[in-house]
Amino acid sequence: MGPYVASVFEGTGHVRGKASGTLIASGLELSFWGGVNSETGEVIDRHHDLSGHRLQDTVLAIPSGRGSCSGSGVMLEILLNNKGPKAILLERQDDILTLGVMVAEEIFGKTIPVVTMKPNDFRAILGMKGKTIYIDSDRVSDEAFHDTHGDHTQEPTKSYFIDGMQLSDFDKELLQGLHGEASCTAIHIILRTAGLLGATELMNVTQVHVDGCIYTGPGSLLFAEKLRDWGGKVRVPTTLNSISIDQNRWREQGVDNSFGEAATKLAKAYTDMGATPTFTCAPYQLKTAPRQGEQVAWAESNAVVYANSVLGARTMKYPDFLDICVALTGRAPKSGPHLDVNRLASLILRADLPDVDTIDDSFYPILGYKVGSLAANRIPVIVGLQALAPSRDDLKAFGAAFATVSSAPMFHMLGVTPEATSLSAVVDEARQIPSVDIKMEHLVEPWQRLNSASEQQSVDLVSLGNPHFSFKEMKKLAHLCEGRTKAQEITVIVTCGRSSYGLASQAGVVEVLENFGVKFMTDTCWCMITEPIVPTTANAIMTNSAKYAHYGPGLTGRKFFLGSLMQCVEAACRGSYSKKMPQWLLNTDG
Repeated sequence: MGPYVASVFEGTGHVRGKASGTLIASGLELSFWGGVNSETGEVIDRHHDLSGHRLQDTVLAIPSGRGSCSGSGVMLEILLNNKGPKAILLERQDDILTLGVMVAEEIFGKTIPVVTMKPNDFRAILGMKGKTIYIDSDRVSDEAFHDTHGDHTQEPTKSYFIDGMQLSDFDKELLQGLHGEASCTAIHIILRTAGLLGATELMNVTQVHVDGCIYTGPGSLLFAEKLRDWGGKVRVPTTLNSISIDQNRWREQGVDNSFGEAATKLAKAYTDMGATPTFTCAPYQLKTAPRQGEQVAWAESNAVVYANSVLGARTMKYPDFLDICVALTGRAPKSGPHLDVNRLASLILRADLPDVDTIDDSFYPILGYKVGSLAANRIPVIVGLQALAPSRDDLKAFGAAFATVSSAPMFHMLGVTPEATSLSAVVDEARQIPSVDIKMEHLVEPWQRLNSASEQQSVDLVSLGNPHFSFKEMKKLAHLCEGRTKAQEITVIVTCGRSSYGLASQAGVVEVLENFGVKFMTDTCWCMITEPIVPTTANAIMTNSAKYAHYGPGLTGRKFFLGSLMQCVEAACRGSYSKKMPQWLLNTDG
């Protein structure tokens, strides 16, 4: 037997450096928000094959991230508290995770290598689980490097990626610090991201939606307060995503004082910089929602997908922290879905329609979850749904589920979404585009996966509003509750934005729902809600949100039932759920 020959791979180091650690690896994308505990570094996505693994001192290999824009915030926190990996190896470039490392490096001087590998090399790495892996700049090996492979010291960030960039006079002023330290730091981060994306110039945007106001830990607060204290002020209209607490009610809800106060300080840092306290994960419900073709910079995965797909506005999937940098400068990388060529579909999905008469509102989140799983990082166009005429709320539910398991920034729905007027309008006909049939029996597996609770478990909490409930959804819920009595032991909570809550209050809908026993929470959303609002019991949570049914088991330690809004009301009245497949699934051969 001959001597062992080390495997050496050449990749692209987006954040350069040297590191080594035991390899943990998966061929499945991972969302750090909702998928990794920011305090412990444990993978908590209970639908992922790395569930239960801890990232500390490992080399993590995954194809890319997926899901939430807040993954950059979780990445920052685990690096600052030394619970993160020693390096990350990717098959596909990931802006969100890489940005989290860049911010840790730029602001706090903490960094790890991030390397994107060629597909064949990445697959080879997957076969090395459990081995010690070494990273040196662009190189990856299962044996330590003994040569001096150049100087791997990080280049000064003030000149990073500026070569080859077409800078406007205003960009140069920002870089020179003529508009203050906060905007100077912000433009450095933007230019590093532009280099990562291959953009050669920056562009103006008309508005920003900031997701970084979610409290992921002390790092997120330090980052925002530094920018605020350096004189940061937003240059374009800026809305804020859901925060981690109901700002007006958190004390009476029993939220821990230290957490509530930290989350309050974080929200204040952003409003001090001039952002509007909208505190909603559904900014498309606001009067300020952008129009088709408008160039904006939105973060929050469901909001990005909705803006691009349903509104026809143009935004990248902005990572947390990059969002406020764009708001402070009004400048964004001219890349991604801002450009026509990057909005084309690269996957055709042909849906075999259910009987329109049997469909209920649980169809759209389950279909969105399946489509997102099939699409991965590709923009799909779904053919065959035009006759169903999905509503804006149906598309919201579809898009949120899609964004949970896909890293793609948008989808098209032929004859439904504004850009998909024809198949030729959203695909490059010169390219060979793969086509996949989706039959209704293909939706049985995602329905079963998202219904993680057993039939023997009772329900003690009905969770509604992930993403935030619209005014129309509250009216629909009020109609379904009419003449019914909620079981005394069941808690029903609706989360919504302040704007929608105000409309529902004026229309008397809030009063009707409160008489039924519904509780309302504004400002926050289910992915941020923990104990004591979600009590620790052995009972299940009932929801109509595929997004929460996916993230919830890891976030709460509870099992979930997923059903229609009507089934949620029935569970609230009975205190149980029969876990019966919807009629449109029972009619399949699956």
